[in-house]
Amino acid sequence: MSEFHIIGGHKIGGTITAQGNKNEALPVLCAALMNPAGVTIRNVPQIEDIKNLLKIVEAVGAEITTLADGHSYSIVTKDIKMSELPSELVAGLRGSITLLGPILARAKKVFLPRPGGDKIGRRRVDTHLLALSALGAKVEVFNDGYMLEAAKLKGTAILLDEASVTGTENAIMAAACAEGVTLIENAASEPHVQGLCRFLIAQGVTIEGVGSNMLKIHGVGGFENLKAADHTIGPDYLEIGSFIAMSAMTGGDLVVQDVNPIDLRMIKFVFERVGINWRYHEREGKGIAPSGQIVDLVMKSPYALKIQTDVHGEIPKIDDAPWPMFPADLISIILTVATQCSGTVLIHEKLFESRLYFTDKLMGMGAQIVLCDPHRAVIIGPSKLYGSRMTSPDIRAGMALVIAALAAEGESVIQNIVQVDRGYENIDARLRSLGAKIERI
Repeated sequence: MSEFHIIGGHKIGGTITAQGNKNEALPVLCAALMNPAGVTIRNVPQIEDIKNLLKIVEAVGAEITTLADGHSYSIVTKDIKMSELPSELVAGLRGSITLLGPILARAKKVFLPRPGGDKIGRRRVDTHLLALSALGAKVEVFNDGYMLEAAKLKGTAILLDEASVTGTENAIMAAACAEGVTLIENAASEPHVQGLCRFLIAQGVTIEGVGSNMLKIHGVGGFENLKAADHTIGPDYLEIGSFIAMSAMTGGDLVVQDVNPIDLRMIKFVFERVGINWRYHEREGKGIAPSGQIVDLVMKSPYALKIQTDVHGEIPKIDDAPWPMFPADLISIILTVATQCSGTVLIHEKLFESRLYFTDKLMGMGAQIVLCDPHRAVIIGPSKLYGSRMTSPDIRAGMALVIAALAAEGESVIQNIVQVDRGYENIDARLRSLGAKIERI
């Protein structure tokens, strides 16, 4: 097992390009299985979750060609070899659940072993099964997985019982190949859901309401009616938020190339509440993304790093919620930033009951944190952080610990870094290019 050795106290700054959005790339690669005409997918991050999913997609029947840039793939799926997915690969990848819709649409049946992923609390599958059942699937639940069969998928009206991102994605993909029109209400609308919609639109599917919580999908009546397409994965706003945090906490000047300001609106609002600001700079020759202008994000020190109180000086609250509110995957990051800001703030993680347990590691580094319950923590800052030996529990908490170590005094050792590698491409080398003292041992 590899571990990171980090010597803190060095400014993180320079220029870096955001990787492709992990959470868009995963369902898009799954959706590629529906199209026998073939697709090209560009700007795919080279991370562990993607590598594992590509193994599954290839095992199912896809012919995958890696293009010259190393971040693009040509994928042709002439036939589905198996409808029962390999449990040894599915077990470590939560994103594998978005194979349900595509394989059901293509092979008429699918058995999905219970997927793995981050241990941040219960991850419901009910929304997926209810949505696919509404489209015509017969669902059987076993202790070790889920069997779905559907001779024909038919469009219908679906009200999701929660705004599940992957549940929405499964419903969208199945509806794309169904007969008739499907209306999905209470749909998730995150940038990666929008990216999946644009990928399907490029294949000839008509989708209305992209970016809203009500999607109207005009099914093409079968996978054989999909046409070849070329799609580019958008920038990963979660990785961008991570770089913003580490640069501000260490006092560096940073430029992040190829960002979409529309994806960062609420993130910018929340970071401004803890005293971190940035501006956008348009570069000549850059084109327009489907969801907005692609620009550079520019940060200049010094940073205020001061909690902005609510009216009448009351202690503010930072919480997560479905898009377009602050994303749950950045709660660990903003909590870590708050340890270095003067003032007090309540962090309220509403979605996952185990995500905040990593705070004991920050407390071991010297952070003043009161963990009120599994969902709420009070941060009193600023706190002097000291190097420590820690273990990464999940992708985002792992990156939060890396950021804390970069700002701490002395050396830190972070174990189980495969969790970080699942979401961040070649992160140690990229951080070294920004001035970090980090080694992979």
